[in-house]
Amino acid sequence: MAKDTSDCPSPAQAPVLLTVCTTCRRDGVDPEAPRPGALLLQALSGTDLPQGVSVRGVECLSACKRGCAMILSGGATRWSYIYGDLDPDQHLAEILEGAAAYAATEDGLVPWRERPQVFRKQSIARIPPAPLPDDSPSQE
Repeated sequence: MAKDTSDCPSPAQAPVLLTVCTTCRRDGVDPEAPRPGALLLQALSGTDLPQGVSVRGVECLSACKRGCAMILSGGATRWSYIYGDLDPDQHLAEILEGAAAYAATEDGLVPWRERPQVFRKQSIARIPPAPLPDDSPSQE
C-alpha cells in the first residue's frame, strides 16, 4: 500500500533549522566574555529569518577547534552542513543568504558558486540525508 503523503510538505517546503553552538569559543577569546555562538544565536534570533527557517541554540557541537559552529539542516531528503569559524559580527548576512538558498532546494545542494563565501570556505562537514524507513531494502 502506498504511503499517503498529501499532508507532508514538499522537500523544498520542509522546515530548515539553523542549530548554533552556544558554548564554543575560539582560542584567544576572553573566557569571561560572551561566547561567540551565544552572540550569533542572539543576532539570528533578532533578524527576519528567511521563510521556512528557524534557529535554535544547543550546548556543544564538539567543533571546539572550529568555534563558533553551526549546523544547517532541513527535512529527510536534504544534506546537512556543519560550518565553523563563524563570526557573529561579520557573517550574519551571509548565513541568512545561505540559509535562504538552502531552503529553496529539495536536496540541500546549493551549487558551489551560488553559496555565500563563508559557506564555501568554512564548511566542516556535509552529511547525507538519512534514508526514510520506507526506503530501506525489503528483508524478505
